[in-house]
Amino acid sequence: MRREDIDIMIADVQARLKACRRQGKMWRGNLSSSAISTSVSIFALHKIDAEAFALHIERGKEWLLHTMQSDGSWGDSVESPSNMTATLLTYTSLYALGAAPEATKRYLEEKFGGIDDEHLVRGVLDYYGKDLTFSVPILVMCALAGIVKDWNRIPLFPFELTILPQRLFRFLQLPVVSYAIPALIAVGIVRFRRGRQNMLSPLREAFVPKCMRVLTSLQPEDGGFLEAAPLTAFVSMCLSEGGFRDHAVTQRCADFLVNTVRQDGSWPIDTDLAAWVTATAVRALGDDVEERELLASTIRHNAFKQKHYFTGAPAGGWGWSDLSGAAPDGDDTSAALVALHTLLRGKYCDEVRGGVEWLMSLQNNDGGMPTFCKGWGKLPFDRSSADISAHALLAMELWMTSLPEDVQRRCRKSISRLIAWMERHQAADGSWIPLWFGDQDAENELSPVYGTATAVEYLTHSSNPATRPLIAKGIEYLLSAQNEDGGWGGAKGVRSKVTLTSRALSALASVENPAMESIERGFAYLYEMWQADKLYREEPIGLYFARLWYSEQMYNMVFTLIALKKLREIIK
Repeated sequence: MRREDIDIMIADVQARLKACRRQGKMWRGNLSSSAISTSVSIFALHKIDAEAFALHIERGKEWLLHTMQSDGSWGDSVESPSNMTATLLTYTSLYALGAAPEATKRYLEEKFGGIDDEHLVRGVLDYYGKDLTFSVPILVMCALAGIVKDWNRIPLFPFELTILPQRLFRFLQLPVVSYAIPALIAVGIVRFRRGRQNMLSPLREAFVPKCMRVLTSLQPEDGGFLEAAPLTAFVSMCLSEGGFRDHAVTQRCADFLVNTVRQDGSWPIDTDLAAWVTATAVRALGDDVEERELLASTIRHNAFKQKHYFTGAPAGGWGWSDLSGAAPDGDDTSAALVALHTLLRGKYCDEVRGGVEWLMSLQNNDGGMPTFCKGWGKLPFDRSSADISAHALLAMELWMTSLPEDVQRRCRKSISRLIAWMERHQAADGSWIPLWFGDQDAENELSPVYGTATAVEYLTHSSNPATRPLIAKGIEYLLSAQNEDGGWGGAKGVRSKVTLTSRALSALASVENPAMESIERGFAYLYEMWQADKLYREEPIGLYFARLWYSEQMYNMVFTLIALKKLREIIK
């Protein structure tokens, strides 16, 4: 591992990363196109107005048929392996358009043992378990297309509960995660109206207008719920079928879908992750960021200034994008605080205090940090997680000495609770499981390498001695998970990837007395990938809502650059 080789790679990666940013603007990145987003979007437009949106529907249909695998299946992204969800939703959409391939039908029959109501409903519900966030909308779409015949086989959603104050949602044991309230309303209403009626039906019907007012209040300016095509499409297709085709919410959903379609006819899983990739780019570039004051001003401006209309979260946090559909969350708030520390060179501002206090208000009673809402820990994407907890710890540690004394005291208590949570949830082998990242090739699609590397790297910034044994155990796991080719996959024995190798190297290079032999082998893997022009290939390691895979163009660049700069610091 020669310093000159590292410097050459840094120059190349850094130049590419800078080129991804428009002058004076944030980075936008480029999310992979999604079969799921595309299929549900064209189906929704078909339900809203098939004639008016005929061009978008046709182009989306052609993109789906063009990206179909030889066995008639689809994965979440073009780079993803085939799966039941993407294939079923795409088949449903194409079935409604009279273009369903026979190969796809055979694929699904093999997966489910048949595609009659009994096999289809049971198969989807079994796949998603207790979390109905995605399973019920999938089945409702199948019913809207005529694939599922009996609506009464589909579970009911308690849409009426959404008229209650948001602060009560975490106590109601809702069958969906916090971000899916719009689907709970729209899907719930159409499922109720199309199913069997009983003596309570008039009472439930009486709640519909109030629930529609709630739904209206949750819709952002651009019409896209959470900037997500799938959620927006599910809501609008159900409203269209439920008697609300001309409703303002439905029409704004249609506008969002039309405005976010790509030139090739596809849709990404989300509009963009601009705030997230900008913050990670800043962390990667460090002092090499251009227009740092302007960028710092932009990030400060993006902090939410008032209670969020959707999640009910207080002011002070940041979302994953600067677009109107984003919501504040733990990971992006920490990322923004870390980026501001770099851009402002540690100079304090009011947004820093607001962000730190927002994180402390989000912290769960168990001591860990969730994503969106405190206390929504029953379903997978609402629980505390190691990567988000460690990220919050990093943000607090970086700004600790700049904060007012009363906030510092609270921060120390919050950090102690975070560390205690991290200790309780570290596996016996020293690993942690991340929440929003995974590995398609790993068992159960989990990525303990990502979770452990991220946690270790962030924990090294803590002055609390309780982190030292956690870091040591984490390093042991990472060393044990290194592949023979020098790289890392998401777990032991899983195919190496650039992004995960970079995350592991960043962690190993962050500790005292780093394991140089392992680091040199890891760098050799990255250097070989760079020489072979494979360093920037898309790698779907991102997990979106409901465990949907995506790749992001910038991940390879930012993760690799962070690792290379750390390696340059430790090389003799």
